[in-house]
Amino acid sequence: MEEAKPFTFDGGRVKPGETRNVRYTVSETYLGDAVRMPVTIVNGERPGPTVFLTAAAHGDELNGIEVVREVAHEWNHDGLAGTLVCLPVLNVPAFLAQERYLPIYDRDLNRSFPGDPESTSAKRMAHEIFRNFLAPCDVGLDFHTSTRGRTNMLHVRANMDDPEVARVANAFASNVIISSEGPSGSLRRELSDSGVPTITIEMGEAHRFQRPLIDSALDSVRSVLAEFGLRDSDTVRWPGWRTVIDDNGEKTWIRADSGGLVDMHYDRGDLVYEDDVICTITNPFKTENTLMRAPFTGLLVGVLENPLVYPGNPLCHLVRLDDRIQRAIEWNRRTNDDDW
Repeated sequence: MEEAKPFTFDGGRVKPGETRNVRYTVSETYLGDAVRMPVTIVNGERPGPTVFLTAAAHGDELNGIEVVREVAHEWNHDGLAGTLVCLPVLNVPAFLAQERYLPIYDRDLNRSFPGDPESTSAKRMAHEIFRNFLAPCDVGLDFHTSTRGRTNMLHVRANMDDPEVARVANAFASNVIISSEGPSGSLRRELSDSGVPTITIEMGEAHRFQRPLIDSALDSVRSVLAEFGLRDSDTVRWPGWRTVIDDNGEKTWIRADSGGLVDMHYDRGDLVYEDDVICTITNPFKTENTLMRAPFTGLLVGVLENPLVYPGNPLCHLVRLDDRIQRAIEWNRRTNDDDW
């Protein structure tokens, strides 16, 4: 009979049945002080897969932090079959500065994986995180939000052409999956390419906790852990309807045709119909109006939060829906008032 194994990393070992909080050094400050990343490792008494949960690869993206912290510190892990590697704040320097990117040369940690121990500060940090805590895992969930000034409905980004990645994405039970490999150097692409199926979860906006989205994501984490057999107490969820948008599916960022102040008429997750006025852009005197219309019937995956725009600024992210999914959404909306 297979036995549970310890989880090891440079300088540490977590035995089966043990939970350990670690502050792992990933870099140094200008003064030579350690930059330490918080990690919680929950190693179950029973054998099973190792799943990582990461958040704040961009330092201003906070919703995922609370998801990871609650899984690590508020859930009952009695009977856990496998190991949870919980990293609530990957990008510590950016988190401390409350910025998206590393303050050092404004580099993007989520374009620096798998890292390089002899390259830039971002790639050195990515190397330490990747080899110690991510590459040893079997499944990965990476939590993000939209950038400042915009907000996303909860959805998954995953390479659905990879059957193992698709298994994770489907188990997460979001209504929308946007299928792509992901950018080179991104955490999910580099790990998936190396054999650790990983998905990105987008949820909400930067600089805040949004409780309904956090709670929904926690339900989906339970679904993933059930799919891979870590928790007997949970079941795999079905979201009610699902659409997968691949390279052949139509999606677009609708961009402002004029500068001014924006009045959004719809929110993230709303269904809009072809030619609906999604928002109105006005000048300071309200003497000139620009109506921005939906080019096709679809779902607003992301929308503007900051109402000030220049010409060309993104207003919303719209994905086309087929008739079957459209009818399913309309039916669900008539019978369920939940904020999706």
